[in-house]
Amino acid sequence: MKDGLLAEYDHEVSTTRKLLERIPDDKLAWKPHVKSMSFGALATHVAKLPQWAGAILNDTRFDLATAPNPTELTSRADIVAAFEEGTKLARQWMDKTDVELLARWSLCQGSREIFSMPRIAALRSFVLSHMIHHRGQLSVYLRLNDIPVPAIYGPSADEG
Repeated sequence: MKDGLLAEYDHEVSTTRKLLERIPDDKLAWKPHVKSMSFGALATHVAKLPQWAGAILNDTRFDLATAPNPTELTSRADIVAAFEEGTKLARQWMDKTDVELLARWSLCQGSREIFSMPRIAALRSFVLSHMIHHRGQLSVYLRLNDIPVPAIYGPSADEG
């Protein structure tokens, strides 16, 4: 179970890194719409998502009511560095047995449980799928700013 998870994780991290490395420092405040996150806020969110693995894999629950508000990073270098640090830690935290990966984990809001699922499912949902979702948004931000979009699951219009 763990080997498959690590292979999936390594692939998605590598692809996400390619996008974060293209974030333009001079466009971090840019937004495609007033209701959208800025380039910098979205990239910061993506960069910090791997850190959620610690709460999922090392704790039995996470309380959104006590979650800190992350500080937006102010340069591509800081965004990539935060991503690198988080991805290394997350990969270390994945060194669990099948029993540990299948243990229940809960997302809560104060005393209210929002849901509970096996840790491996929570990791795939809240770290991997969440990262993939926002990576898709980042690729659109790149395109709208005429920055070449890297190949992700296959060739892009810019890279084969």
